[in-house]
Amino acid sequence: MPMTEGEAKLIAGYIVAGYRRELVTTRKVLEAIPAGHESYSPDDRSMNTLALAWHVASADAFFLGAVLAGAFAPGEGKLPESIQCAADVIAWHDANIPAMLDAVDAMTPAALAAEVDFFGMMKTQNVNYLDLMVKHAIHHRGQLSAYLRPMGGKVPGIYGPSGDTPPAK
Repeated sequence: MPMTEGEAKLIAGYIVAGYRRELVTTRKVLEAIPAGHESYSPDDRSMNTLALAWHVASADAFFLGAVLAGAFAPGEGKLPESIQCAADVIAWHDANIPAMLDAVDAMTPAALAAEVDFFGMMKTQNVNYLDLMVKHAIHHRGQLSAYLRPMGGKVPGIYGPSGDTPPAK
């Protein structure tokens, strides 16, 4: 059963507020990438570290841009030549994502409740793509966190302490 416009606006506000908190953790994971290990990949089928870090950042813009436009455009973004390290990914993410989240916060209830096609694979209300964005980002952020130790990095606490980050006192 579809959400009403009011429900879509309420749920979108909840998702965006929660996602703003997730950005802190995403930044911690990106900051934990050891310099000089951008080409590390655990196997031939996996993205390398820099490509995965870019995927985490650019997919946010892909989903947010689609929600704002009310339509998905092919491609979430090839790694630009200007992105050479994790610091570049962080700077790009910081420069783009907060403003897009602000724009989503300002969307009308009707726009958030509108049905949007996802490349012919599914059609759902725009607000549901915000939820999908969060799940997608958490999934790939977890994947990236699994790269850190084999590269000699430390895994930051994500939803609590990690083996490398003791509990706060």
